[in-house]
Amino acid sequence: MAKLIHAERFQDLAVYQKAWQVSRTIYQLSKSFPKEETYSLTSQVRRSSRSVGAQIAEAWAKRRYPREFVRKMTEADAEQMETQHWIREAFACGFIDEATGAHLTESCGEIGRMLAAMIAKTNRFCGKYDYKVEEEPAAYGLADDFFDEFMALEDSQKGMRLP
Repeated sequence: MAKLIHAERFQDLAVYQKAWQVSRTIYQLSKSFPKEETYSLTSQVRRSSRSVGAQIAEAWAKRRYPREFVRKMTEADAEQMETQHWIREAFACGFIDEATGAHLTESCGEIGRMLAAMIAKTNRFCGKYDYKVEEEPAAYGLADDFFDEFMALEDSQKGMRLP
């Protein structure tokens, strides 16, 4: 099993890094969208893609409160789904090619799976005053056997406080 990585700030989270990259890619692509789309498709896809990372950052700030953490992570997931919609619209309008659309949609889907895994493992990210959490290196939701191996390790360490 891979060594756990300690995240000391939201920028250290693999899911945030992926969301940041998607938002940067969308920004660059949307520069070429027609001017008449400036206040509709362009602004919507930019806003929703940027909001994913912003919601993750807010969740990180609220991780002392598990319900708030889950709420903000759920909002991040909703924003990535909205971004997928706008990507589909951009493709349908001919503003991006099929390969680019498929790549961005898959990246958003991966972000969604990572967020779902973090929500399912809220206790790993939230704590009273522990500002250092552990994160698997980009291994969210990949396979059931990975999760089983992870849970077996967790069971074997019950009662131990991880650094």
